[in-house]
Amino acid sequence: MTTASHIAEADSPKSELKRSITGRLLFFYVLGDVLGSGIYVLIGAVAAAVGGAFWIAFAVGVTVAAITGLAYAELVTKYPQAAGAALYVNKAFRKPILTFLITICMLSASFAASGSLASGFARYFGQLFPLPPPLLVTILFVLALTAINYIGITESVVANMIMTIVEVSGLAIVMLIGIIYVFQGNADWGALTEFSAEGNPIFAIVAGVALAFFAMTGFENAANVAEETINPSKTFPRALIGGMVAAGVIYVIVAISAALVVPVDTLAAAPAALLEVVRAGILPVPVGVMIILFALIAMTAITNTTLVAVVTQSRILYGMSRENIFPKMFRKLHSTRRSPWVALIFQGIVVAVLLSVGALVKLVNPELDIVATLANVTVVFLLFIYALVIVSALKLRGTEERPDTYRANTPLLYVGIVGNVVLLAYVIIDDPSSLLWVAGLLAVGFLLYLWEYFSKKRHGGSVGLPDADDMDDMEV
Repeated sequence: MTTASHIAEADSPKSELKRSITGRLLFFYVLGDVLGSGIYVLIGAVAAAVGGAFWIAFAVGVTVAAITGLAYAELVTKYPQAAGAALYVNKAFRKPILTFLITICMLSASFAASGSLASGFARYFGQLFPLPPPLLVTILFVLALTAINYIGITESVVANMIMTIVEVSGLAIVMLIGIIYVFQGNADWGALTEFSAEGNPIFAIVAGVALAFFAMTGFENAANVAEETINPSKTFPRALIGGMVAAGVIYVIVAISAALVVPVDTLAAAPAALLEVVRAGILPVPVGVMIILFALIAMTAITNTTLVAVVTQSRILYGMSRENIFPKMFRKLHSTRRSPWVALIFQGIVVAVLLSVGALVKLVNPELDIVATLANVTVVFLLFIYALVIVSALKLRGTEERPDTYRANTPLLYVGIVGNVVLLAYVIIDDPSSLLWVAGLLAVGFLLYLWEYFSKKRHGGSVGLPDADDMDDMEV
């Protein structure tokens, strides 16, 4: 159980983790987590939902996400542990079933995100190589990342900075194209205020925000390094919110550049929308060379983000197994590489099945956009989690606080709850089929729990979820 004394120990020289991450490094760590592949994958879908004013969706999305980040900043400085949302909800409500549900939602969100990202990878891959079929590309992509994790992969904040530079370079190319286009005098600024012909502009923006929110996720991963951050009570909130705002500004500028350079209808219809900006031929470089370069950058960004998701999935499965909630087979580590190989294989199978089901549904409904659909499913899970995290922050006010504990602005937190709930309700109402995907993914987690439950019962072991005190120490 985490107490004030445990937190104090983390600050002492006896702490096992060395506080070596500066505010600047943490800023880039957050920026790298947020500036993943979401905008590479979904900008076309956001443009289709909103129209030329789709940059507003990214601005609103980063605002809601940043407010949620304030709650994370407060809770992380109080409980600097890697368990994240599951720990906060457990601390606030002391309900093991709710903590279990949050953990399953985190796992399910990661599964859905992997599927969406893998499909986005296939679209950029298809721009360079017409074969093999997209479904095969996505499955091979997921299996390749699973194999990489099986072999073993070590990530550091510095390595994350390097990958961030690669990811940002692609977005920098788009922004540079937009700047040149403006200075050439070709920009039609009126395009930035146009909305899609269908429906109310407000609903169009909300629809765009629901999709754009996928691009803003990832900031919660910063909780994993809070215990290694220098002066976290001051450094962490600044770096977290600063990194999110910087990512949001980049997203808005990229969206504006894309809307100015390429007709929105073209962006909306393109499988890899940002490539259309490169195809405009604004830069003094052969278009063919730029397309290849940009596609490789985009695939690198998507690979990096998906790789982190694969790590997350296997570690959640391993952690839940270690707590005797999931089958003990997920506890198995490779004898030399020390990787949770059963968990890795299982998550690879789940994502492959998810993609295969999407391909089958698309045969029945050709209009299905599997990238946007799985992104929506991811957002449903995350909005639910984020809303509960903000509620937890408010509920835990006055507990386990120190003089230097960061406290978020209370009215903003209430705005954040409303924002997350409104977006969650919209996604469900706008796409009721997303609930079928949500139910299917939740069923995977509950089936694993039932498997372990009845296995224990057969062997006379204790059954049920661990109590709230035991779950305080769950690191998933």
